[in-house]
Amino acid sequence: MPTVVLYEWLRGPRVPQELHVCEELFPQDQAVAFEIFEAKVAARLYRTIKRARGREIDLAIAATAITHDAALWTLNHEDFSDIPELPLI
Repeated sequence: MPTVVLYEWLRGPRVPQELHVCEELFPQDQAVAFEIFEAKVAARLYRTIKRARGREIDLAIAATAITHDAALWTLNHEDFSDIPELPLI
């Protein structure tokens, strides 16, 4: 799980049971860091994607998946459908 996803999840509000389930499914110590490579891809996406303003977290998540050659599992396909290089599940 990218650290930006962890941030988005933990910022809550979450009840203790939800936090426990999240830790069981996606242990925090296995989170993928958002670093320079991901930042560069996120910046490129921000400059090239229409209506990027207000979508910084989504673009950081997309950039992390792209950088790690990963497909993104999401329930919000519309939020990512305009990023052609991002495979969605």
